[in-house]
Amino acid sequence: MTEHAARRPAGPDETRSANRAWWDGEAEAYHAEHGAFLGDDGFVWGPEGWTEDELGLLDLSPGMTVLEIGAGGAQCSRSLLSRGDVRVVASDLSGGMLRTAARIDAGREGPPVPLLQCDGTRLPLVDDSVDRVFTAYGVVPFVADSATVLAEAARVLRPGGRFVFSTSHPVRWAFPDVPGEAGLTATTSYFDRTPYVESTSGVVTYAEHHRTLGDLVRQVVAAGLALVDLVEPEWPERNREEWGGWSPLRGRLLPGTAILVTERPVP
Repeated sequence: MTEHAARRPAGPDETRSANRAWWDGEAEAYHAEHGAFLGDDGFVWGPEGWTEDELGLLDLSPGMTVLEIGAGGAQCSRSLLSRGDVRVVASDLSGGMLRTAARIDAGREGPPVPLLQCDGTRLPLVDDSVDRVFTAYGVVPFVADSATVLAEAARVLRPGGRFVFSTSHPVRWAFPDVPGEAGLTATTSYFDRTPYVESTSGVVTYAEHHRTLGDLVRQVVAAGLALVDLVEPEWPERNREEWGGWSPLRGRLLPGTAILVTERPVP
């Protein structure tokens, strides 16, 4: 049970430990709550509900090798695997989330998604080994050093490869995380990068980290990647669901998700 929630500093080690334990404990409950929206083999980029089939941000070609970071139940990777023409590996820090992914695969026909437990800031892959890396809300908000995630993605990408990541839109951090009208009035400085931290008996149990849009772009550049596109998906009329602080009301007025499409330049 969370005893305290506040904006306060949280370092890499306590963030990693807290979020691994939190997602281990919440894996099945998260799937039970959001599984219908995500689908067992759907590729959804964010709470707005836009899919990879609709947006085509990965720009896949047959024979490519693809790595997902922060895969959760591996729904996105499973969707790509069903194409039958790309190789996919789904990775996550949480063993609980990967067990959920394996359980989903056990109840389905076809080959299971290859799973890899690892930290997104320390990918156990050799340099220049994959064609595409992506994460859909899976890692960037949940690490203290997202710059290292981008650097690792750039390292394992082959020249010409693409890294695409979605995260909560930075502007949302200035507003209360509620779906109704109270979530339409800014109460916090957009420039306050202090993480949101939950703790029990002084021990961090969950942490999310904020970067401005400019911070994320600078991290892209520092990793040696080129920014190809910045997508701010509008809330589609078809989506009537509320998901935490996301809702049709807020989605019509404020961006909820930022998707950055980047590429490793060819020398």
